[in-house]
Amino acid sequence: MPSTKQRGFSMLELLTVVSISLILAAVTDVVLTPALRAQRVNNAYNTTLMALRRAHDQAAADMRVYQVTFSNPVPGINGGTVTVTQDIPGSPVLFTATLPADVTFHIEPGIPTSPSVAPTTPDGFGSGANAFDFDWPSVGGSNVIYFYPDGSAQDAGPNGGNVNNGVVYLGVPGQLATCRAVSLWGYTGRLRGWQLNNTAGVWSWTQI
Repeated sequence: MPSTKQRGFSMLELLTVVSISLILAAVTDVVLTPALRAQRVNNAYNTTLMALRRAHDQAAADMRVYQVTFSNPVPGINGGTVTVTQDIPGSPVLFTATLPADVTFHIEPGIPTSPSVAPTTPDGFGSGANAFDFDWPSVGGSNVIYFYPDGSAQDAGPNGGNVNNGVVYLGVPGQLATCRAVSLWGYTGRLRGWQLNNTAGVWSWTQI
């Protein structure tokens, strides 16, 4: 006669399975969270760099002035926006992008603040006091850039005429290791990317 006894999982076996699942979940979270955060930072950096390059290239292609405007983060909603339009009232938006809420345009305490004494600000522009630090070598701090058909970047519309060097900063608040920056050379419109690194306890910018 076949046995009618049915064998299920014991309480000990169930607890073992649950414990292993919790451990695996914790390990996955520890490993994946920093990786996902780093990916979001890299995406935000690439988006910012792409917006500036697109405005620069479009100005030369269309023989028109293009305007890049950076906007401050909206807490809990986004980390800031970057918008590219022609410098004509009512012109359509060429490009707009929004940073994720945890990767923002901001100044992180501890970044280099000197333009001349190592470790310096990116390309020696500004003093690391503003997330959108354009308008150098004048006052700095502007969040608007105008790209001209000759490739240059200036600080105020078609009649501005002041070369616009500067830096835009971004990263995860409270995480120095996530800080990125993009510097702009106004005479040529040249763009350079930067990442903050710690060497022997000193935080300094390294070109990407």
